[in-house]
Amino acid sequence: MANFSKSTVPQFSVEVYQNEYLPEGGREVNAIVTVTSTGGGTTGGVPLTAASPTPTTLPPPGQGPDAAVVIMVDCSGSMDYPPTKMRNARDATAAAIDTLRDGVAFAVVAGTHVAKEVYPGNGGLAVADATTRAEARNALRKLSAGGGTAIGTWLRLTDRLLSSADVSIRHGILLTDGRNEHETPEDLRASLDACAGRFTCDARGVGTDWVVKEVTGIASAMLGTADIVADPAGLAADFTEMMENAMGKEVADVALRLWTPVGVEIKFVKQVAPTVEELTERRTDANPRAGDYPTGSWGDESRDYHVSVQVPEAGVGQEMLAARVSLILPAADGTSQVLSQGLVRAVWTDDMAASTSINPQVAHYTGQAELAQVIQQGLEARKSGDFDGATAKLGRAVQLASDSGNADTAKLLSKVVDVVDAATGTVRLKAKVADADEMTLETRSTKTVRVKK
Repeated sequence: MANFSKSTVPQFSVEVYQNEYLPEGGREVNAIVTVTSTGGGTTGGVPLTAASPTPTTLPPPGQGPDAAVVIMVDCSGSMDYPPTKMRNARDATAAAIDTLRDGVAFAVVAGTHVAKEVYPGNGGLAVADATTRAEARNALRKLSAGGGTAIGTWLRLTDRLLSSADVSIRHGILLTDGRNEHETPEDLRASLDACAGRFTCDARGVGTDWVVKEVTGIASAMLGTADIVADPAGLAADFTEMMENAMGKEVADVALRLWTPVGVEIKFVKQVAPTVEELTERRTDANPRAGDYPTGSWGDESRDYHVSVQVPEAGVGQEMLAARVSLILPAADGTSQVLSQGLVRAVWTDDMAASTSINPQVAHYTGQAELAQVIQQGLEARKSGDFDGATAKLGRAVQLASDSGNADTAKLLSKVVDVVDAATGTVRLKAKVADADEMTLETRSTKTVRVKK
């Protein structure tokens, strides 16, 4: 187990992949921006020794682990069907608590149509050590199923608890097994709007009675991950992995800043690996020519972003800086630190071979974004009874997954369609599809693979 050290700060690098050449009059410039963080996260910190102090109160600002985590456990009545589901949820939460580093602030919330603190229960957070972990595991025995589901109330209580700690990494883990039936979609959206940017949140749906778009929408808004745990017996392993990932985060609130010169229009900005996540509408203006796009918390990892801009027309031989991409870490005093940056260029040429060549990274991720889209469209068509439309969309998905080497998605698709010819996207819809298989495909549809080397 590693103890967090604030002197352990990851190093960020930015690489830009693009074909900068445009034909005369060409205006669209696309680039894949690879951001890599190294030297922090799971490789950072110093080992605990037997003599290391075990904190029982929150450490002073600037000292100790710089993280707080709240686990939200669905305790609605449906968690009793079957009864093993609630037991698996308790065991999973206990496993997550055991994964906490010493000194990390934490709490457990029981979620029904109201939100209730399970541990520590004093309106604040406990600090992880051998004693508090044992107390928390003991408190989990009180968890029982009964009541409705109002996830917005869980998120708002989690926000209040996390805001009581002077830490930079604030993270939530949310488990639900059903539909958010005891508040309106507008109430949930208002809660997400209020909490977005204040903490990140991973969301998990257990079983098959929950709504994929609700769970993935929560994770998307909170810059976290979403997944299905179809068999409740798999919860403990999933919760352990989620908590390990949360413990690997070292830097929060990193923004992708895009500066563009006068006359350049931004078409879109989206994360394309490890998942597709639209960021265009999440821009906040940094100054008249630059805007910040949130990326959440970082440990040791690498992500890819697709930036598309429209530049003014120009003649052969002219060139310009189309955009500057920077990684920005805001400070409490309102200033910001540039962690790394890269340049997107435009060069006009009459060399047709150069100007019509598509950069491999751009082509790959354009296909991956289409893959996510056609899977979702195909499943929607299938649900609505448009079987011809579903066959066409899911056939295209099979073709894209095959072309890009996305084996995991191809495997999930094969449980929904019979593949006749992957290369041409020729498929037949399966007559019967298990709910878990369909929901798994929908939930994981945005997961991408990197360009084949």
